[in-house]
Amino acid sequence: MKRLERIRLALDEALSPVELEVIDESHLHAGHSGAREGGETHYRVVVISAAFVEKSRVARERLVHALLAEEFASGLHALSIKARAPNEQP
Repeated sequence: MKRLERIRLALDEALSPVELEVIDESHLHAGHSGAREGGETHYRVVVISAAFVEKSRVARERLVHALLAEEFASGLHALSIKARAPNEQP
């Protein structure tokens, strides 16, 4: 299973999001620090979930990072996160 699919599965199972986008942006970072042949190092996620209600931006990002700790340990280098509760404005 590719990293994108593993990220999607981990976030979907833990957060039951109403919206989830996982975008591999590794190709935009070729030649930069942390990039490697074959990609799968730089991602952007947009996740809207009730799990984020009454959590600060920092708490939301920490939760996402914790859910993906295994991915970071196995080569995920960078993750851009947009996380919000369902009724919040973007």
